[in-house]
Amino acid sequence: MGAGMAVTGGRSGWTRTVLTALGVGIGVAMLLLAAAVPGAIDARAARGAARSDQGLPGPELSAAANTLLVAQVDTVFRNRPVRGRILHPEGPDAPLPPGLTAFPRDGEVVVSPALRELLGSPDGALLAPRLGGARVAGTIGPEGLAGPHELTFYLGRDNLTADHAMRLDHFGGGGPADEFGPVLWLLVVVVVVVLLLPIVVFLGAAVRFGGEQRDRRLAALRLLGADAGMVRRIAAAEAGTAALVGLAVGTGFFLAGRQLAPLVSLYDISVFPADLRPVPWLVAVVALAVPLLAAGMALLALRRVVVTPLGVSRQATPARRRLWWRLLLPLAGLALLQPLTDVRAGRTAATDGQVAAGAVLLLVGTVTLLPWLVDLLVRPLRGGPPPWQLAIRRLQLDSSASARLVSGVAVAVAGTIGLQMLVAGVQDEFRRPSGQDPARAQAVVSLYGPPESRRVLARIAAVPGVTRSLGTVSFVAFPASVGAADPDASPVEVRIGDCTALAEYADLGGCADGDVFLAWRDRPVPGLGPGTRIGFGGGAPAWRVPADARTVPVRDDPVGGRGDGLLVTPGALAYRPPDEALATALVGLDPTDSDAVERLRSEVAAVDLTASVLTLDATRESRQFTNVRRGLLIGAVVTLLLIGMSMLVGVLEQLRERRRLLATLVAVGTPRSALGWSVLGQTGVPVLAGLVLAAAIGLAMGAALLRMVGAPVLVSWPVVGLGVGLGAAVVLLVTGASLPVLWRLTRPDGLRAE
Repeated sequence: MGAGMAVTGGRSGWTRTVLTALGVGIGVAMLLLAAAVPGAIDARAARGAARSDQGLPGPELSAAANTLLVAQVDTVFRNRPVRGRILHPEGPDAPLPPGLTAFPRDGEVVVSPALRELLGSPDGALLAPRLGGARVAGTIGPEGLAGPHELTFYLGRDNLTADHAMRLDHFGGGGPADEFGPVLWLLVVVVVVVLLLPIVVFLGAAVRFGGEQRDRRLAALRLLGADAGMVRRIAAAEAGTAALVGLAVGTGFFLAGRQLAPLVSLYDISVFPADLRPVPWLVAVVALAVPLLAAGMALLALRRVVVTPLGVSRQATPARRRLWWRLLLPLAGLALLQPLTDVRAGRTAATDGQVAAGAVLLLVGTVTLLPWLVDLLVRPLRGGPPPWQLAIRRLQLDSSASARLVSGVAVAVAGTIGLQMLVAGVQDEFRRPSGQDPARAQAVVSLYGPPESRRVLARIAAVPGVTRSLGTVSFVAFPASVGAADPDASPVEVRIGDCTALAEYADLGGCADGDVFLAWRDRPVPGLGPGTRIGFGGGAPAWRVPADARTVPVRDDPVGGRGDGLLVTPGALAYRPPDEALATALVGLDPTDSDAVERLRSEVAAVDLTASVLTLDATRESRQFTNVRRGLLIGAVVTLLLIGMSMLVGVLEQLRERRRLLATLVAVGTPRSALGWSVLGQTGVPVLAGLVLAAAIGLAMGAALLRMVGAPVLVSWPVVGLGVGLGAAVVLLVTGASLPVLWRLTRPDGLRAE
């Protein structure tokens, strides 16, 4: 009978079931998405490992029929990484990279679909020089890409030599993955709790849609002779049936959304539809838990409702809610987290479980305390404008429905605040000073053995957007005894540049063209000093260090390096550098020109694809920490958006239940704008209470987590403000989206009833 009531009852019954199924379906789709994340990560990692050309060190290979030369030419375009490789097969059996059907010929390039689309856009002309001017000859297949939005290419070059490339006979392998430390594992565990718990909370609210109409139907069943136990079983079966429909709807949402996965890219992370395959045992848990949760919530809701043949006592003045038992859950959560004072000492499964249980209990405390807090706020309120009175009176009669709607947002905000406090507290552990000084140079260009190095350095300085370029040429030479080279002599670095450029590597004092400086870190190279002869090799004549060469202290360069050797101005050494020379340019960029660095990279690639363009940053962050932090931000945004969609369904369901009352108010002269403001008040007051409570719970959770990692407990008010602001924005958007339905429900035909 309960199952039949969920799918019968005419338009009203179907509308009620459809709204419940939509709310449950959105939650189920979110849970299935969460269950698919591990598989998507594994699939991306498997494709990355299969195409890896950075294998473990092994015996050096010789050219053979099954070997391939590979040169890495990665770059960055508009903050998006571009993976590039130059290929030259040395025989007919050379290994083919995954995703390719044939090797690109000399002057051809095979690109990913996303890169092909980018090259065809207006921005393509700025990126094309980094592909060596090659002709696009094909597209990389999905098995050779980490994701559909990845930018990658394979370029064919017949003149690639082993001096500038790696020789391999297979793809795949690589070194072991970096292990997560205890602090990162703590972050991962709490992230999972924070992202999944709001979904479960809203599922509990969604299965209670249509509660008032259900209770009136149950009262009619009591009038027909059903006892209290039968009524409870009917209510549980009706809720469970609606949840089963919601499971089907959620599965449809997930399958449809999975096909749209290639359209989404967050922080350069994208997945193929086939990657989103939920873990089977997690799917089974969801399929069993959702109907059981629905039945349990229906029985729990009936505990405070007296259903008799004469009606339902829900319309009576509710009793004052008790506080003591509502405090037990958050206090129990703090009690579980409090003893964990040093997770670095050792991480175990029991520790992870204790952290997860403590976080769950603490956040569930938001759900239990919110109705009491809303009731405390609205009970003494009296008077005010009509919209305010309508909103407050509704909350005074029944604040539970509105509190349930915003509880998911409150839990998400509380968890986000606590996690962001933990992230802010431990980020210094994963950030290290790089030693680089972006105030002195914003980029460093390095070219190995360029022909006509001075012309190349002048070409770099002429790139639009480059405000300053200090070029030097360095190479290795050897002190030589009079008349013959000493094979046991220590090498010395010789750097040639003008005074301004050499001043970035040593404290020169006075300098003029023709000067030579000996720059030492700790102690001079034995046998090297004024008057020493320097042998350059390659049949070049030896050169004598001038007698007036001054010894100067070494200075850290903008990259953070500190090298000693000879600093020579061009007027002191009229010598063409050897082929192994390194041309370096310390480049300053126009901060108002966002494409300056892109033009620089393209110009350098036009000279030499294997050249390096390094942008300088004062800090360096752990890649694993960056991925976890990005996952938190992505998950928090997606969770809030989907909870907002589910919340909209809940608001629409409440408006539908009160459509006769709303239409009557309009019929007797109440302005529609007043009803709109009353709807905002009905959600605004619980939201205000929920966000205040979420901030308090989030701060308590953040303090407990920071204490666990031994970090100082500092409140990041911008983090709190951001979390509260995001939650408030979601609620305002939901309220605004519900207004068109409100106008429709208040038309005169809303007075009609059967």
